[in-house]
Amino acid sequence: MQKPQPGSPAHDQLDAIVIGEALIDIVNAPEGSISYPGGSPANVAYGLGRLGVRTGLLTAIGEDEHGTAISNHLQSAGVRLLPGSTSLERTATATATLAADGSASYDFDIAWQLAHVAPATVPKVLHTGSIATFLAPGASTVRTLLEQCHRSCLVTYDPNIRPALLGSHAEALTLFEDLLPLTDVVKLSDEDAQWLYPALSPDDVVSRLLEHGAGLAVITKGADGALLATPGARFSIPSVKTTVADTIGAGDSYMAALIFGLLARGEEAFVPAALETIGQTAARAAAITVSRPGANPPTSEELDAQLTEPQRLPYATV
Repeated sequence: MQKPQPGSPAHDQLDAIVIGEALIDIVNAPEGSISYPGGSPANVAYGLGRLGVRTGLLTAIGEDEHGTAISNHLQSAGVRLLPGSTSLERTATATATLAADGSASYDFDIAWQLAHVAPATVPKVLHTGSIATFLAPGASTVRTLLEQCHRSCLVTYDPNIRPALLGSHAEALTLFEDLLPLTDVVKLSDEDAQWLYPALSPDDVVSRLLEHGAGLAVITKGADGALLATPGARFSIPSVKTTVADTIGAGDSYMAALIFGLLARGEEAFVPAALETIGQTAARAAAITVSRPGANPPTSEELDAQLTEPQRLPYATV
């Protein structure tokens, strides 16, 4: 990636760039089927846009009905679809089947081939994860982009493990751990942690992530809250009680709010007291998301209304 050029207009600068898949979620529920724009990275980008963060998404979609739906969805949150993102013959889909408890299982129809186009400027935060970091040939392009920029900005990573799309456990673990030195913040769900490290406790998993170079390791545990750890501190954040409509997009909403908090705190973000507040904010965002159907993360106004200490981005002004 190239560094921003002196004199570039402020509105052309992006505070966050997300790299990864965008697709259409087809949700089969007892009351019928409905389609939503989705894909973990696209959900994170959308969540960031809803929170007022200047965000761009580098992805791969087609010039078809599904691709248009995704583009319009992202634009509604102010997310910029970056050049090179319309590169596929058809847009990917994921079929989610909801269980009685609101949890979802997935079947995918996806090809991942990312155009070799680097964003024009270095953002404050670069986020990636999910299928985009595992599925060839696009995964190698994602890695190249991380290698180019990880010393110039904060890199966040959520592997969002989808076993049906991965090779062997050993291959997936190697791909995952090879990316860790290129990242600063790594978030796993407890299901991700269990799949990647079946013999380790959550405490042992965050220790391993920190040993591989992460500055902040996070494991979300649904109703049991989340574990946050840095090399110097670790603490648990309780979940926020709510009535669950479904869990689609909950982890992505948490990730977006986590990035939002890191941006808001700047250089002080990794101080334990600040991280605790950031973790509480992310828990609140996830609770709002699961209280309503689909990947529908909160706006900054909705999140502020439920926080005792509102976090407004100092740069999010027009």
